[in-house]
Amino acid sequence: MSALFRPMARPDLERLAPFDTELSDHDRPDALSVPWSRPAPEPTRSKRWSARWISVATIIVVLAAWALTAALGIVSPVFLPSPAAVAAKFVSVATEGFVDSTLLEHLGVSLARVFAALIASLIVGVPVGIAIGMSTVGRGIFDPLLEFLRPIPPLAYLPLIIIWFGIGEPSKVLVIAIAMLAPIALSTAAGVKGVNRERINAARSLGATRRQVLAHVVLPSALPSILTGLRIALGAGWTTLVAAELIAATQGLGFMIQSAAQFLVTDVVIMGIFVIAGVAFLLEFVIRRIEAVLVPWAGRD
Repeated sequence: MSALFRPMARPDLERLAPFDTELSDHDRPDALSVPWSRPAPEPTRSKRWSARWISVATIIVVLAAWALTAALGIVSPVFLPSPAAVAAKFVSVATEGFVDSTLLEHLGVSLARVFAALIASLIVGVPVGIAIGMSTVGRGIFDPLLEFLRPIPPLAYLPLIIIWFGIGEPSKVLVIAIAMLAPIALSTAAGVKGVNRERINAARSLGATRRQVLAHVVLPSALPSILTGLRIALGAGWTTLVAAELIAATQGLGFMIQSAAQFLVTDVVIMGIFVIAGVAFLLEFVIRRIEAVLVPWAGRD
């Protein structure tokens, strides 16, 4: 009987030791732990809401400072009209119009130009990005051209576009499309280069052709990067819109802003800027929703 109650030998204790080392930090007693050694907790919902309220408060403070500056006459209304004047002008332009068109007509023309340029950029930019990402020859041909176009501001090549293509509507769309092309192509190329090689090899081992690998493996994997390039391109397109509508335009938000600036109608200028910012924000939100639906796995590999 005494053999049953004999203490365990040291080798048996050493054999049990690894089980103790496999305990997680959560399971260990934290008598010796210190607060700064623990991982930072995930942000709670209240903290996220507090950040949003801080953003709202910031906007309110900026608007209040703007209204106070206008009310005290620190800056002339010619250069800085009050928020109430800008809001009244928004209603006036939306109902009565400015330079022979209402705000909705100006907005519709500008959106048509931006989306036409976006479609053209996608048609050209996505294949170019795939060629850069999958082919050494494609990278050698297109990469230098994109790096040449990317840093050039639209106003630099605007006169050349007018000389070559005239002052019609295609010139306006082309200027915006050139500004959108580089972000879409480079983002597509980055997405193609980042495709997991194991997925490609698995598809090939199952007998997939090169076209099937491209359609069913490469493009779906690169879609998050393409959508990111699309968001960046839309920002570049709206930035270029004002420059594009300098070419003998008669409608558009950029044309409206330029016309108002020539006659020092500052409230229309500020109102047009707010409209462009609001539309750009709305498009950004829509693309993010589309991205959440089409590529919910993005960032979870």
